[in-house]
Amino acid sequence: MDLARAGARHQRPLMISFVLILVFFVAEAVGGFVTNSLALLSDAGHMATDVIGLGMALAAIRLASRFAEREGSEGSTSHTFGLYRLEILAAFVNSLLLFAVAIYVLIDAIRRLTSPPEVLGLPMLIIATGGLIVNIVAFLLLREGSKESINVEGAYLEVLADTLGSVGVIVAAVVLQVFGWTWVDPVIGAGIGLWILPRTWRLGSRAVRILLQAAPPGLDVEEIGEALASIPEVVDVHDLHVWTLTSGMDAASAHVMIRIGADPHAVLDAARDLMADRFGVSHATFQVEPENHSGCKELSW
Repeated sequence: MDLARAGARHQRPLMISFVLILVFFVAEAVGGFVTNSLALLSDAGHMATDVIGLGMALAAIRLASRFAEREGSEGSTSHTFGLYRLEILAAFVNSLLLFAVAIYVLIDAIRRLTSPPEVLGLPMLIIATGGLIVNIVAFLLLREGSKESINVEGAYLEVLADTLGSVGVIVAAVVLQVFGWTWVDPVIGAGIGLWILPRTWRLGSRAVRILLQAAPPGLDVEEIGEALASIPEVVDVHDLHVWTLTSGMDAASAHVMIRIGADPHAVLDAARDLMADRFGVSHATFQVEPENHSGCKELSW
């Protein structure tokens, strides 16, 4: 619930940034078509994904918050983990959009290098400068929230990347004005496309890992098992699972077998403290079993 509240505290700057970028995306896309600038169109394409990303970030925060408020402290019987996975689904969709934009820009850049069209440098420079100003405003609006909410941080990083993209577009426009080199525009556009691709891969990879419930990066499941097994009175640890619910929210579960006569409460407290203090997993569920328990062996998966 802390993640939803942190995001909710920063809904207003996120909404302002969303509106600013949405309005300028329309202006930049129109300007790109009018000036025939691939650099502007590629940056507008990236900005379109930012509009979608910011919109999904807002939607995820609002839906998660409203869901939590409606269900109350007891939670939901149908969505027992809330709606936090919406953030991951949004990230995956965003990665697909980014990938499509990057591929389109690279293909179009190659085509324009062989037969560069006439590009109007001054209008492109004016539009790109406006884009840089919008990105800087959004950057400042989201900076504080990015320290508290993973969702806002994602939007913040998108805006930061767009700021760099706007700088590239301005450089292309200045070179066009001074030297008249039309090939600079597709080169800058391709550079923006190449900038998008690795970010797309990282974003998509993280989303897929979480959706597949892989162990969080940086957490060694074998090390966790050994640490739990080293707790006094623990004789075995099995059925250990560690996964990520959404960005910044890791969870774990395990069966902890203890000696007959051992205090299960003490073992449970020690296991929870270990997971929180050493591995940073505050949501851990343990099933404490006596060492003569054999029911788990019947499981086949």
